Formats: sequence, C-alpha cells, structure tokens
Amino acid sequence: MKKSYLGIKLFGSKINQKLFSERLEILKKEIDNFIFYLVIAGTETSQIKGISAAGINPKARSKTALADAEFLLFGTSIDHKYKLPFLNAGVTPALISYVCSKLICASPIVVPIGINEKPYFNHLVVENSLEGPSKCLTTGNSMNKNRVLSLYKKGLEIGKSTNQPIFISESVPGGTTTAQAVMEAFGLNVNNLIGSSLIKAPKALKTKVIKAGLLNANLNYNFNSLDVISSVGDPFQAFSMGLLIGARLANQSVVLSGGSQMMAVILLALEFIEDKEKQGFIDFVFVATTGWLVKDNSLSNLLDLITEKHKVNLLGLASPLNFESSKYKELSDYEKGYVKEGVGAGGMSIFAFLKGFSNEEIVSMCQINLERMKKLGQISLDENC
Repeated sequence: MKKSYLGIKLFGSKINQKLFSERLEILKKEIDNFIFYLVIAGTETSQIKGISAAGINPKARSKTALADAEFLLFGTSIDHKYKLPFLNAGVTPALISYVCSKLICASPIVVPIGINEKPYFNHLVVENSLEGPSKCLTTGNSMNKNRVLSLYKKGLEIGKSTNQPIFISESVPGGTTTAQAVMEAFGLNVNNLIGSSLIKAPKALKTKVIKAGLLNANLNYNFNSLDVISSVGDPFQAFSMGLLIGARLANQSVVLSGGSQMMAVILLALEFIEDKEKQGFIDFVFVATTGWLVKDNSLSNLLDLITEKHKVNLLGLASPLNFESSKYKELSDYEKGYVKEGVGAGGMSIFAFLKGFSNEEIVSMCQINLERMKKLGQISLDENC
C-alpha cells in the first residue's frame, strides 16, 4: 500500500504512484461539484441472528438505516424521530459522515429503498415505499426480477442525466452478506476477504446462509447481474449499479464510498457491460473507504480479485482518519476493529482531508457531536430497541 500526500493511502496493486496523485488532484478539484447520494435499503437477510452489528437485534436493525440517514442530514437534534441503535461497541459511522459533510458543505440526497417506512425528511423516490425489504437471500429469490430491472433503470436514468460527478454511500444492515453472495455467484472465492460491522466477521454463518441461497437460486449458465441481484442481492445493489453505469455513460467521475458492498456494485457493473468498454468505464471510478477497513489487506486483495477477473485497473483510496487520540470509548473502539465503515464515512473523510482539514479538527468535531448525541438521548440505551 503506497502513501500519497495528506496521508491518503492507495490500495490495489495495479495503479502506480503517479497516476494515483493525478487522480487525487482531479478529485480535489471536483469536490465542490459532487452530488452526494446516501442509499438506505432493507433486506430480510439482516434479521438473521448474529449476521450484523448494525443494531443489536433484528428490531433495531430495521430502523438503523433511517436513523443513519436522519443523522447525516440533521446531526444532533432534540427533534430527532429515530434513535440510533444501541451497539455493544463503537458508534454509527454516520457521526463521521455528518461531521465531514458539514466541513465540505455537502448536501446529501437520501434514496430509501425497501425500508418499510416512508421517511418524513426530503428524499428521492425511486419506487413505491410499500415494496418493503428484499427477502432473505437464503430463499434464492431475494427480489422479483421486474423490481430489480425497475430499480436498475431508475438508477441508470438518473446517472445518465447528470452533469456532475457523483458520490454513492450506503446504509444497508446485512449488506456485506448480500455483497459476498453476489461475488460468490460470479465464482469469486471471497469468504476470507469480506469484512463485517462485527469485530470478527461471522464467516461460518455467512457461508451457511450464502450456500443455501445459491443452492435455492439454481442460477443457469447464462445468468447476468440482474439475475444474481434477483436471486441473492438487495435493492441497494440494483439501483446503485444503474446509477454507476449511467454516470459513467455521462462521462462523470464516480466515488463509491464503502467497502465490500461497493466492490459488489463494481463487480455487477463490470459483469454487465461489454468487455471492450471496461477499462474506459473504470478509469474514473474510485473506491473510497476508511483506514480501519484496509488494515489487514483483505479489501485490497478483494479489489485485486475483481481487477484481475476483468483486466482493469481500479483505484482504491483509504482515509487517514484515526481516533487514536480520542478519550471516548465509542470512538477509540474503531481503532480496535469495531464498526469500521458505513454511511460514506471513508469517502467523506477523504474529501475533508483533501479540502485541508486535519485529523485533529475532525476528531474534535466528532467528540463534540458525540457528547451532544448522548445529552439529547439520540443513541438508544435500551438493548431491546
């Protein structure tokens, strides 16, 4: 892993330092023009006990994405509707994303898909809010193919019509499991490369769940990306694949801020487009994540697997943000391997560093907002909520 200025790190083995620096300069110049999307989505896969730490129990996980979106938009507020879920360790990465979005003057657009409740705040409507979460991937029939196609086309339409670069982030409890299922459907051996919001990924559980899903899916030899999403994917993947492809057709840069879930979207897109278009497509696509998620090189190895499969050079960026100096357990827990990423925290913090803000400034603002969250009761203290 090579370093660039400001401590931002490159991961992936196919990009040289010169190209890395050139692309960072492009991003730096474009920051103020980006359209920021937060896609919040639901999958019943998240209801499997032990599959996710994005909420301590199934009931909490059903509200996590809404609480993350509300916090990203409004931050600490006495008028909050959703309590951020109780966690055994750490705190929602929406805290990092909110702080950094304010520093860079971002105005995120929330896209809710299949979350069982119409948000009270402004949001982009891409389907009827009554559609509900995708089914558990163990069924091998996560979503109706028509729904997948509709979400893909909506994302494609929005992407193609844009005249600005776009930033895609997510809050999808259970999403790392559907991401792994998608990759395994395409023949990638990624069981040891996929992270989790838990400090130790529940690999055996995920393997069991995914094996059941792929067995029940019974994908034929001519399946495509839409078939895979329909079988074992989630609504976030369908919409975001379309948004990514559409934006690149409009010759816009795309930052996918996250970890394995963003890798799955890139894989789905690369599997869907023509071979001759792939390198041109990927040239201005960036995966941006937190430094905590790349500590063990698994995400870098995952990126290499995808680039080798499709013979492309994909750029991975890791944020230098750290909480080593923080006196708060919720933040120092990130240094121990809890939570790691989500709600665009990696990409948002990279943009803040590119705009000239220091680690100390970001940490200080995170601590101030964490104190406010506690005072206002914005984090649930009840393990059953």
